[in-house]
Amino acid sequence: MAKILVVDDEAPMRKLLKEVLIQDNHEVREAENGMQASAMFRSEPADLVITDIRMPDTNGIDLIVQLRRDYPRSRIIAISGGGGGDGRVDYLAVARQAGATQVISKPFQIAALRLAVGEALSG
Repeated sequence: MAKILVVDDEAPMRKLLKEVLIQDNHEVREAENGMQASAMFRSEPADLVITDIRMPDTNGIDLIVQLRRDYPRSRIIAISGGGGGDGRVDYLAVARQAGATQVISKPFQIAALRLAVGEALSG
C-alpha cells in the first residue's frame, strides 16, 4: 500500500482516481491545486503524486518543478487532456522534461492508470 496524493481542480476526476486507487489498497489524499498539494506534501510526504497539469493557482508543471527541487526522489505522474489553447503546447512533454516519472493523456483507460502507478512505485 502506498500513500498517494491526487491533485486535480476537477472534483469528478479526483473522485475517479481516488476510487480506483483505494480499490488497489492505496491510501489517498486529495488536493484541488498545486499550492494546496505542495503544503500537504510538506506536512506529510506521499509515495506518489498524481497531478493534473492545467489548474488554477499553482499548475501541475510548477508543482512538478517544486517537488523535484525540494524532494528529488519524489515520484510523479502527470495527467493532461491536451495542449494549450492554440494546440501548440504539449503539456505532457513539458511535464516529463520537468521531472514527471510517468505521463498519462486524458481520457485514459483505468488499466493504463494502474500500469503507470505500478511502474512509478516500483521505479
